[in-house]
Amino acid sequence: MNHPTVLLRGGSVYSPADPFATAMLVENGTVAWVGGETAADSYAQAAEEVVDLAGALVTPAFVDAHVHATATGLALTGLDLTGCPSLAEALHRIEQYAKQQRAEAASAGSSGVVFGHGWDESGWPEGRAPSTEELDAAVGGAAAYLSRTDVHSAIASTALRALAAPELAGAAGYHPERPLSRDAHHAVRRAALAHLTPEQRADAQRATLRRAASLGIGTLHECAGPDISSPEDLRQLIDAAAAGCTPRVVGYWGEAGPAGIETARRLGAFGVGGDLFVDGALGSHTACLRAPYADAPEAEGARYLTAEEVAEHVAACTEAGLQAGFHAIGDAALDALVQGVRAASERVGAARVRALRHRVEHAELLDERLIAEFAELGLTASVQPGFDAAWGGPDGMYAARLGRERAAALNPFAALARSGVPLALGSDAPVTPLDPWGAVRAAAFHRTPEHRISVRGAFTAHTRGGWRAIGRDDAGVLVPGAPADYAVWESTELVVQAPDERVANWSTDPRSGTPGLPDLTPGRELPRCLATAVAGVLIHQAADGPGGQD
Repeated sequence: MNHPTVLLRGGSVYSPADPFATAMLVENGTVAWVGGETAADSYAQAAEEVVDLAGALVTPAFVDAHVHATATGLALTGLDLTGCPSLAEALHRIEQYAKQQRAEAASAGSSGVVFGHGWDESGWPEGRAPSTEELDAAVGGAAAYLSRTDVHSAIASTALRALAAPELAGAAGYHPERPLSRDAHHAVRRAALAHLTPEQRADAQRATLRRAASLGIGTLHECAGPDISSPEDLRQLIDAAAAGCTPRVVGYWGEAGPAGIETARRLGAFGVGGDLFVDGALGSHTACLRAPYADAPEAEGARYLTAEEVAEHVAACTEAGLQAGFHAIGDAALDALVQGVRAASERVGAARVRALRHRVEHAELLDERLIAEFAELGLTASVQPGFDAAWGGPDGMYAARLGRERAAALNPFAALARSGVPLALGSDAPVTPLDPWGAVRAAAFHRTPEHRISVRGAFTAHTRGGWRAIGRDDAGVLVPGAPADYAVWESTELVVQAPDERVANWSTDPRSGTPGLPDLTPGRELPRCLATAVAGVLIHQAADGPGGQD
């Protein structure tokens, strides 16, 4: 890959190396210098390209620490039921989309599975998801897989259920007419994804990579696994990113045991984790809780891994020098998780376990004891502020599932940060959309005020935090020697602000020596990305961006 020497000048550069910086020199894929306009003159002649920022803001590129690229691409290019207001409207959209897909398939002489995502019955007046019979009628008998917004349950047509029949028989979470969860959901998802061609996967992955680049995201952590996608899917995505001109991809393979370690190594994955499930999700009543669900006391939650199985996996990964990671949401699941990691620490040594920065995805229902355990065990919390924005608050889905008091304990970002637990922010796309500034805003304006962190803290967790989660402390910040992964944003008001009224605003006086970030107060328009670069090479440029056109 060609790494040109580029001088960006005439803007605002967000860098701790110089809070007054207006220019940055990129050389050999790294940041070579940041500073002011007078000094920039001396670098202009040596640069192959000089870019006039015209007042734009330059920041480190975002890192989305939890995505599912193929599923996100299918949602971007296919049937997206996110925000659908009712069951009746959902069935109408499904029917119209299926008709269109049948027409396109007929002209191409092919057929395939109807994919869709994003329905959420919790806010529908009917209070339920489509039945299998209703779905069959809407899709005209086609094979169809439509995942719930949390992707822990799905409605599946009779034709798709037939394709998964050998695995469905007696599977946990099976029902002939209702949405499928647990093992039954995994079975129909595998059957649906097995009918994607490499070309369809590539199209979906490219759609995700393009969208990410257009939003200032320079790195994606792909959370793959045998119940999520396939080895071929992860390999194809890693290869696409390695070809260049896309965001970086850090792969995770969520499979326990020696087979998981072997597969992760074969695929070039960074870790053996991500969506290695300890439990499920709150929306699907499959998160594992200490106390019953408020709206479904009979729901037991899904228990996929015991504390002993967690311990065995962490110990094996530590011995292999690979990072482990787990999906854990409910407090009972998190109890088992920390018990297992502690047992692994006693087996192989606490220092060795801490050194690998093993990860916990989501980590939603935490109390003070669990947070202290996270800090002591050196665990990284990979969290999604968009979850609180979508389902938090006294009248949201969380409160319906748990009751208001228990729901108010969810996603305690401030307590994690105070305790020294490293935070890495992500979207879990397609569960919530790729939207990095939206995630920063959601963390800073959490629906539960005591869980809020500052805009600056949230931004750091969404940039440098993602790099630290993979053991890179030298990246995600624009200082000399760091990778030149950066984004350029349309000029906007820059402030350094407290997250809420409980703390006085930090100084916005330039003499404070604190670089500013965009004003993310709810209601204000989020910054627009003009350009994104990885290792100094542009992977996205808006038509009106600095230095040229798409």
